[in-house]
Amino acid sequence: MNKIAPSVSTIADGKHSLPVRVFYEDTDAGGVVYYANYLKFAERARTEMLREIGSEHQVMKKELGVGFVVRHCNADFRKPARLDDLLVVETEIMEVRGASIQMRQTVKKANEALVIMDVKLACMSIDGAAARIPEAVRAAMADLKITE
Repeated sequence: MNKIAPSVSTIADGKHSLPVRVFYEDTDAGGVVYYANYLKFAERARTEMLREIGSEHQVMKKELGVGFVVRHCNADFRKPARLDDLLVVETEIMEVRGASIQMRQTVKKANEALVIMDVKLACMSIDGAAARIPEAVRAAMADLKITE
């Protein structure tokens, strides 16, 4: 019997990486990943990145009263992924501001970029108002920021 091992994410060289296997449920009738599922893969990677830096969603919500929402996403779909492909979602922090984070998320197969997403996250209080990113979270994100 096959068991599904939990995904193991890593942070190295300023990039967070999350392996993602393409399941049948991720594909359309032709066995190609449905475009909206790349957004799900990116969300999973952001969630695991937060976990890796010690800023899990539930902890931020409960202890700090804030969370992140997607403010903007621009996706460049270059090549399709298919059923059973093993992908890696790489997340790079481009800019950390007072209440927002700009990142690039690249979905790759065998080191080839399939989809590149530029994502802007906004920090919001639990009542829905814009909020400053807590200092500890900002510092952890800044440590991941790529240097130019």
